[in-house]
Amino acid sequence: MESVTDVRQLESFNPATGELIGAVPATPPEDVQSVVDAVAAVQPAWGALTLEERGRYLERAAQVVLEEDDDIRDLIVREQGKPRAEAFAMEVLPTVDALGWIAREGAQILADEKISMPQAFLKTKRSTFVYEPLGVIGIISPWNYPWSIPMGEVALALMAGNGVVLKPASLTPLIGQRIASVFARSGVPEGLVRVVHGPGTGAALAESSVGKVFFTGSVETGRSVAEACARRLKGSVLELGGKDPMIVLGDAHMQHAIEGALWGGFANAGQTCSGIERVYVVRSVADKFVAGVVAGAQRLRAGDPMSWDTEIGPMISREQLEIVRDLVDDAVAAGATLHCGGPVDAPAGLDGAWYAPAVLTGVTHDMRIMREEIFGPVLPIITVDSEEEAVALANDSDFGLGASVWTSDRERGERIAGDLESGMVWINDHMFSHGACQCAWGGVKDSGLGRTHSKFGLYECVNVKLRVWEGSMLRDPWWHPYDETVGKAFRQSARLLYGPASERAGALRDGAVPLLKLGGRLARDAIRR
Repeated sequence: MESVTDVRQLESFNPATGELIGAVPATPPEDVQSVVDAVAAVQPAWGALTLEERGRYLERAAQVVLEEDDDIRDLIVREQGKPRAEAFAMEVLPTVDALGWIAREGAQILADEKISMPQAFLKTKRSTFVYEPLGVIGIISPWNYPWSIPMGEVALALMAGNGVVLKPASLTPLIGQRIASVFARSGVPEGLVRVVHGPGTGAALAESSVGKVFFTGSVETGRSVAEACARRLKGSVLELGGKDPMIVLGDAHMQHAIEGALWGGFANAGQTCSGIERVYVVRSVADKFVAGVVAGAQRLRAGDPMSWDTEIGPMISREQLEIVRDLVDDAVAAGATLHCGGPVDAPAGLDGAWYAPAVLTGVTHDMRIMREEIFGPVLPIITVDSEEEAVALANDSDFGLGASVWTSDRERGERIAGDLESGMVWINDHMFSHGACQCAWGGVKDSGLGRTHSKFGLYECVNVKLRVWEGSMLRDPWWHPYDETVGKAFRQSARLLYGPASERAGALRDGAVPLLKLGGRLARDAIRR
């Protein structure tokens, strides 16, 4: 659907109609370092601003998004293909909230933080954590949430005092440009947020002098980004997709679980890193659950994503549809039952790749569809005999982004959540917390490293520096010269401070003389100063 027509231009096409909607200049990979250098020249003045001053720019950016929300929403629909309602609810609205949260809470989270020094021999020290900008942060963003993912990460980086070079997905370059324009309109210094486009620029960004890279995408590409960063002794934050399980227990509110499965599995045509890709339902409610999901999937309305009542838009590309088709066909050939869904013709007047919501039963864990990321509107369902079996199967995956448990027993749900190997667990809901910036986002195993959003996302954007003040009235007791008095004083101090209560009286008796001698020395040194 998208092509590089020459070395200077990247074109973008509407996945629902096939029409050309715009083009951006392509960046030669060899020019990426010069872009980073240009941002680095602007960043120090931005980093010198107070946290409150930076926050005011982000608050203005939130107002810019609100002022332009209809245009931004429809750009997302036209370039990425998700339905209009989803474009606003899952992309535009969360970023308005995130910009405000980062501005307000970031000023507190990143403020200098005093550190308690309770040790008796450190009482003259005054210690502080100081959160310093890394300089320039590189962000390599995906096509499935081309607005909300990079917008939140850019805001985190800016709040921490950094400049940003953003490399949007080549399928959604116009949205990446619009992000930069929002911050320009909010008044951030010219050149602080720059965008690069085109083949090879992601790798060049990882290999450049940026202080850290935020990457969202495939495991294979993420691993190469991490390796490039590691060779240069800099960090990376990786969100590499998932294979999220949904566990439905017998005491779940069944209609709630059915509706949650439909949204978690089919929102954004299933093209969501933390979408539900595996369902484990206990046998006692399996028939009712499967029947409800199949009926609900058949009711979902595919159509023009610009229409307000459309619930399923097109796949991002025919290539993505073929990946989904291949996985489903492989499962059916191995004995799975396809109850509904599959490739369909584009709705009247439209073009592109369309896949109706599919529900599979009879799948087994040795099928590819249960091991590989589907990234399409497909729900494979396995019936299990116990919650223990469900947890074991849920953990039997290379991925560990999110997971959900559906039960009316909160204590039971939280216990199971503790057993699941994932970065996030939702009880009676799924994946919504990406829209709540106070909640951390990230996974374990092949789903990535590090966290975005929350205070942990802000900490990813800074160098945590320890700053210590010493008043210089006393020298440290462990400084030279060494002798037996020093050794005995410290030995008995350790027993007095950390030993069992029953031994402290003896430690005080045995340590009184060396402690007094050492104290006298320190006092004489202080007088001489």
